[in-house]
Amino acid sequence: MTENTQAVESVAALARQGGFRVGAAESLTCGQVAGDLGAGPEASTWFRGALVAYASDVKFDVLGVTPGPVVTRRCAVEMARGAARLLDADAVVATTGVGGPEPEEDQPPGTVFIAAVVRGQETCIGLDLDGEPDEVLRATRAHSLELLHATMRRVVNGDVSAPPRPDTGRDGEPAGSPSPAASR
Repeated sequence: MTENTQAVESVAALARQGGFRVGAAESLTCGQVAGDLGAGPEASTWFRGALVAYASDVKFDVLGVTPGPVVTRRCAVEMARGAARLLDADAVVATTGVGGPEPEEDQPPGTVFIAAVVRGQETCIGLDLDGEPDEVLRATRAHSLELLHATMRRVVNGDVSAPPRPDTGRDGEPAGSPSPAASR
């Protein structure tokens, strides 16, 4: 398995318990979250697959993301929605952001947005991560799996009143609104 074994096992257990069909849409993490999920227990029974949409035009043309900046909450949520539709999945996580080492679209390295769309419930967090590019990717993978699990758990428990964790982003905008920046 991976360094995210415990988180993946938790997602797998909830997927089997709740009958979830799980998927991912990735830009920043470039398929690493899918690799984690695909290595999960009995993944063939609950993991539908993933779409790696690294280039902006792939996000727009394949996932149905609104053209414009792509390091935004809006992009992360729309990536998750698009993957849910294309994969026939009802629990999807999506990642977009700037890994570094250089800024992109006026956003500093470590700017990350992760969205989870689970049976109609949408959650998006913004992160301001420190570290080298590999550290940003490692942290993004871990946060992605945690957000997916937390959102699935909320749906299973019928608790859809509050997000699973507070936003740690720098802009404070609601999920689905564009942020002032963009990139991968």
